[in-house]
Amino acid sequence: MAARNAASRVVTSLAAAVRLVSSVVGGLIVLYAVFVLFEANPANPLVEFTAGVRNDLGAFTVGLFAPEDPKIAETVNALIAAIVWVLVGSLLSKAITRLAPRTTAKA
Repeated sequence: MAARNAASRVVTSLAAAVRLVSSVVGGLIVLYAVFVLFEANPANPLVEFTAGVRNDLGAFTVGLFAPEDPKIAETVNALIAAIVWVLVGSLLSKAITRLAPRTTAKA
């Protein structure tokens, strides 16, 4: 019984970690999109950091949509990457949680 509870806690913690990481990545990409939209200084270290996160972890949406205004295009594409990160992280977290061993209540 104790092993089952410990395994359940480990799996639940893993699911929470997946959800946290995906939310942080999504949040950083959203922050980058805001920086692009409001034309933040690209030489700023925070802007450079978020741009690196976008380029490394959100590159799958670069050039997905191409409106005439490149600022709007990059903002929209970055926001889509953020949404994908949060949704996939949430779904993966729920899938991991379902793997957790069920504990039975004592009667």
